[in-house]
Amino acid sequence: MDRDLASLSARLRTVPPSCGPVRLIAVDGHAGSGKSTFAERLAGALGGVPVVHTDDLATHEELFAWSERFDAQILGPLSRGETAHYGVYDWVRGEFTEERALAPAPLVLVEGVGAGRRALRPFLACLLWMELTSEHSWERGQLRDGPGLSAFWSGWIPAERAHFTADPSRPFADFLVHQGQMGYEVVVGPSAAP
Repeated sequence: MDRDLASLSARLRTVPPSCGPVRLIAVDGHAGSGKSTFAERLAGALGGVPVVHTDDLATHEELFAWSERFDAQILGPLSRGETAHYGVYDWVRGEFTEERALAPAPLVLVEGVGAGRRALRPFLACLLWMELTSEHSWERGQLRDGPGLSAFWSGWIPAERAHFTADPSRPFADFLVHQGQMGYEVVVGPSAAP
């Protein structure tokens, strides 16, 4: 494990709970910025903590309008120390097809575009932002997804721009995460600036 990831993991274990007994940690950034990969590596460094993917809560019609679902299905139960049960959207079938249980673990990661949104920030113990420009992120995402999803990206890019214009996350990030060739560099974010 790289040194910055180990240092960040140690730090996150010491932050106070933010959602009932849970330390809720958000990993936000542009689509294609590496949030999912980083969240999985961070979860492993933290001993296998659960990861909630906002893609499971979003839908084709509600790319960013999932706050109420997140609140009712995840934040409410976790804040009471109860197991959360949330629906998982199937992007191929276009419907919620399964339900996942999420116990109120000491640390829970939430990753996805908009995970650091205004509605969630009061419940977050820490907000991490993947520091990669939107253009570079979108290029990586489109290469990852291939030409079959070009129509999706045509709608996604303006929707993401509109979301972050109305509800930016980066200015509130506790830490900025830079992905390098040999691991991650984690630096103090804008929210800690004087």
